[in-house]
Amino acid sequence: MRRERGFTLIELLIVVAIIAIIAALAAVNYIRAIDRARQKRTMNDMRSIAAAWEARAGDTHSYIAAGFAFPSTPMTYDDLEHALTPTYTRAIPRTDGWSRDYEFGVTGETNYALRSAGKDGVFETGPYVEGGTSNVDCDIIYSNGAFITYPEGVQSQ
Repeated sequence: MRRERGFTLIELLIVVAIIAIIAALAAVNYIRAIDRARQKRTMNDMRSIAAAWEARAGDTHSYIAAGFAFPSTPMTYDDLEHALTPTYTRAIPRTDGWSRDYEFGVTGETNYALRSAGKDGVFETGPYVEGGTSNVDCDIIYSNGAFITYPEGVQSQ
């Protein structure tokens, strides 16, 4: 009686299928972790910008820099950078975690806003619902010392 050593084709296919399933699950979790890291970076950058803006407002008693109004005439990055650096902060991040430009603006002399379009890169229209959301594509908005709309908890597409 002769005994063959080795694996059958079916056994090899089962092992390859199991490895493929594990790799697919790992890839999905990796992509989610990257998105969460980008959201956290964006939110931290927005807090830093707002802290500098608040410090400047304490000195000047106004958020307005060069007379711009939001949303009809958004403040440009260059105007904000000129108003805040180097006195109130060393540098202002130009882009969010997805490498898209932030949008800055003021309304009157006492209200300011920063926003990021989030993962999808498209700003939502209409009024924003205040508070956290599980939508991974939500806009991230910071205004007058607090986040208005932001991602939190378990997020879904």
